Amino acid sequence: MHYMTTAEIREAYLHYFEEKGCKRMPSSSLIPDDPSLLLTSAGMVQFKPYFLQQKHLEAPYIGTTTVQKCVRTNDIDIIGTDGRHLSFFEMLGNFSFGEYFKNEMCAWALDFSVNVLGLPMEKLYFTVFENDDETIEIWKGLGVEESHITKLGEDDNFWRAGPTGPCGPCSEIYFDQGPEVGCGSPDCAPGCDCDRFLEYWNCVFTQYDGQEDGTLAPLPKKNIDTGMGLERIAAIMQGVQSNFDTDVLHGLIQVGERLSGKTYGEEEAVDMALRVMADHARSVTFMIADGILPSNEGRGYVLRRLLRRAVMKGHLLNIEGAFLGSFVDNIIDVMGPVYPEIVENRELIHRVVLSEEERFGATLRQGRTFLAEELDALSGNMLSGQAAFTLHDTYGFPLEVTQEMCAERGIEVDTKEFEECMQRQRERARAATQGDAEAAWSTYDGSMNAILEEVGATEFCGYAQNEAQATVKALVRDGQRVTELHAGEEGGIVLDVTPFYAEMGGQVGDTGAIFGASGRAAVSDTKQPEKGLYMHYVRVEEGTLSQGDAVTASIDVLRRERIRRNHTATHILHRALREVLGDHVKQAGSLVAPDRLRFDFTHFEGVTREQLDQVEEIANRIIMENHAVNTYETSLSQARESGVTALFGEKYGEVVRVVDVDGFSKELCGGTHVSNTAEIGFVKITVEQSVGANLRRIEAVSSFDALSYMHRMEAELRATAAELNVPLFDVNERTASTLATLKDLQFKNKRARQAAAAGSLRQIVDENLKRAKAGYQLLAVRIDNMDAGALRNSWDIFRGHAEPACACVFVSLNGETPLIMAAGTDEAVEAGFNAGALIKKIAPAIKGGGGGKPTMAQAGGKDASGLDEALRLALQELM
Repeated sequence: MHYMTTAEIREAYLHYFEEKGCKRMPSSSLIPDDPSLLLTSAGMVQFKPYFLQQKHLEAPYIGTTTVQKCVRTNDIDIIGTDGRHLSFFEMLGNFSFGEYFKNEMCAWALDFSVNVLGLPMEKLYFTVFENDDETIEIWKGLGVEESHITKLGEDDNFWRAGPTGPCGPCSEIYFDQGPEVGCGSPDCAPGCDCDRFLEYWNCVFTQYDGQEDGTLAPLPKKNIDTGMGLERIAAIMQGVQSNFDTDVLHGLIQVGERLSGKTYGEEEAVDMALRVMADHARSVTFMIADGILPSNEGRGYVLRRLLRRAVMKGHLLNIEGAFLGSFVDNIIDVMGPVYPEIVENRELIHRVVLSEEERFGATLRQGRTFLAEELDALSGNMLSGQAAFTLHDTYGFPLEVTQEMCAERGIEVDTKEFEECMQRQRERARAATQGDAEAAWSTYDGSMNAILEEVGATEFCGYAQNEAQATVKALVRDGQRVTELHAGEEGGIVLDVTPFYAEMGGQVGDTGAIFGASGRAAVSDTKQPEKGLYMHYVRVEEGTLSQGDAVTASIDVLRRERIRRNHTATHILHRALREVLGDHVKQAGSLVAPDRLRFDFTHFEGVTREQLDQVEEIANRIIMENHAVNTYETSLSQARESGVTALFGEKYGEVVRVVDVDGFSKELCGGTHVSNTAEIGFVKITVEQSVGANLRRIEAVSSFDALSYMHRMEAELRATAAELNVPLFDVNERTASTLATLKDLQFKNKRARQAAAAGSLRQIVDENLKRAKAGYQLLAVRIDNMDAGALRNSWDIFRGHAEPACACVFVSLNGETPLIMAAGTDEAVEAGFNAGALIKKIAPAIKGGGGGKPTMAQAGGKDASGLDEALRLALQELM
């Protein structure tokens, strides 16, 4: 056994199984293709169709091998408390889809462990399913002593996809870390809760099909699904007890030490914070690189929560300012050679992280205000668990931070209620993700793949041809295979050859016609439900179309030409935006339609009119310079090396198509494009707006649609000029002058209304002014037909003429809406007045809720009949 770095272990594993005949495959994205899964959390996720025999590997490969980047957050609150749990980890895996099974897998696992990693045979222990005598005999035949084999039950060593379906026994390999880290029991063995035996490799033998009656029917083809945690085996190979002491994670711990001035290993609270920052920084870096952006739902919420948890731990260590960028740089330097996507998106990752850190700073301030208000309103000495959970979930406050802040005022936290809230959240998280990856096996629908397997892939000729002679290979109606489609019926048609582009990469599918000797159909859309399977969605207009018919497939050429212009225009605009705004700009979704284009891109503030003008100028210069547009195919690695832009979050195969706008823009793209930029005519941006945190959207038109847009704008301008009776280019000056006059009149009108209100309020004050029991002046009165703004204005007028220590309580029926407002000066608050606490007490009278600060608070409600009661309660409280 010798020291190996994480990188050396990773490469050794992939190389070993590659030599055994497995195809080395890249890690799939953290955004899984399976819609039932939130994040990729296991290596097998991308191979589910192969396990189900819905897709097949080509010879000579007998399986696959990968190192899969994974994110799991079901136990996020445990991460950092020990040395094992991680939110981001790498899973080494090798998989067989019916080609090799137990004998080969056990032999290779033992060979790799002993002869490649150099693990001592006497340190290895094995668990098997209690009824799996076959695997026991295999291990014994390989030289494993029977005393090193433990039988465990179904919970530990039998894998199931669900109540029914694919399942099978597991065999796990453990490393004995020595009795000094164990429980000391003479019966200690793998499966014990102590740390002595560390499981590092799990081999799943999927050989059965579970039936509803509980019986196990043999699968026609038996599969292998294995997983070895890279961080865990790295800890073994590097002679350490914790994942955080391995080379990659320890390097990140050192980043935290440098930033905080703390030393790892001296204080548990500090160690936990350093572990959380190190782990979460990896998750954040890889999630952003794969196209996930912070948001308040789904994957974006997971990302935001991880990022904020890391930032909060940094604040607890008194790290000043934004700091996660230092972790990002270390991660990219160490892991970038294996995962080029994090290198390509370096600037974007930095900008997103910085933006979120700054945003979270404001949230922390809001959280402190929320806590202060909750404490001010307390009648006892116990903060509710619900309030502590809100601080945790909404504002990112760990429970211990809330407890510390409460302790300063002698207040405890209801930790039991807090834990109940946490448990409900965990249950919601588990329901949302539907468990781990394996739980979603049954959601994969292979019906379209069955057609692909039967008839083969469609040959797409649409880059060069608008029409093609083809044969009808399959027809679908209402999701079922049929042999004919008749006049008036709608369905899907699969051809052996097609010029129709199937919707992909933001470009809409082609429309047109499919016709033959016996019938004609209008094509309303074209999609690709399986890669290589082109489905033409049709309505038969006349006759009948049958399987085997010879037909002509003809696209709507004019529509395609408009789409081509808009698609090339998106590439040009994308590049122009990067030149004007910076390299952090990444396309993050698009629509390329015949009448317009739209795409979302990463950016962190609104794009100014001047910047949009620059973008348009660059784009139209490229268009009018008549640049050639060339396309070619190459490998993904060569494309990356030559600086071709890959779209943010997009998934690519090994062979990719490059669209090159004469050196100005090079992007990976499978869409249809013009042959030179002059065909676009010109492009005009029509919309720029926010569509989420760190995400902007532009819409644009090109060619004749751009001309039509400019005509409409000019018509509007001419109509306005006519209304104002000024020349066309004097509209802005005249409008500004008119608005200035209008604002002056509105200001004078407002002053007149305020003067009238002040006169009316003086009479109300004279009739209702009281002295509160705390000594300050109090105006508590009902004033109907006032909205919240008018009530605040009345308070301003009152306090302008009252004593320094004064307060008010106003109730009002504004239309059908009951409103309550309370306010007081700082002097009144010092005397004991608290607007926020008062509103919470009296708002139930109108079946409402609200709150605010001690100096001002308001509430709305549903029951106007309770307004007088609310006023009575206020007077009872204050007088």
